[in-house]
Amino acid sequence: MAVETAVRASGYAERPSRLPGAVVWTKAPVPAGSGAGAVLPVLPDGCMDLLWSEGRLLVAGPDTRAYDPSGPPAHWAGLRFFPGTAPGCLGVPAHELRDRRVELAELWPAAPVRRLRARLDAARDPAAVLEEVALERAAVTGPPDPLLRHLVAALDAGRPVGATADELGLGARQLHRRSLAAFGYGPKTLARVLRLQRALALARAGVPFAETAARAGFADQAHLARDVRELAGMPLSGLLALG
Repeated sequence: MAVETAVRASGYAERPSRLPGAVVWTKAPVPAGSGAGAVLPVLPDGCMDLLWSEGRLLVAGPDTRAYDPSGPPAHWAGLRFFPGTAPGCLGVPAHELRDRRVELAELWPAAPVRRLRARLDAARDPAAVLEEVALERAAVTGPPDPLLRHLVAALDAGRPVGATADELGLGARQLHRRSLAAFGYGPKTLARVLRLQRALALARAGVPFAETAARAGFADQAHLARDVRELAGMPLSGLLALG
């Protein structure tokens, strides 16, 4: 699955987390005149992030549209959870955070948030602290539902929602309800988001748009163009030009 995040041409780094499927990332301000490109929009990817930035602790909920991260340059550290795994770890249903950035203090009691903020402010590597916190929480909450990982894998492979529901032994309403809590939206929206990410990966690798549409699971190139514009807020050619 392709990973989408707000990055400049430099200053961003990521690595796989010890938390299964998660990614640890950092973003440093880029000096003026360094030749860095414009800030990219954050595109829907099915994920949620635990974020720290210069004393602030935030949770980025699942996006259904492009998010504009413009703002003053700042240091950022984040842990991007594998789709469907953040709600169990953070203790909040994903649909409550859909298309939102929320202060962690709105979701957790004040005392643990103060302790975590102090721990992060004193750390040389805040991203590693976020990873440790997620691992600590995961040890208490237990492993994520394997059914959700199977759902993500099936939809990411282009399997139809109905056929996937049958494979999982779930009715349409039950699958929708579980998807709202885990991903923030229903399985059809999750399938669209994952298909968008497949298309972006192919197009960025130089695959022609018509072939990208067919391989990613779109009906045709016009279908690809409509979905990219609706989810990303700009045409595919514009996204590729940004980097």
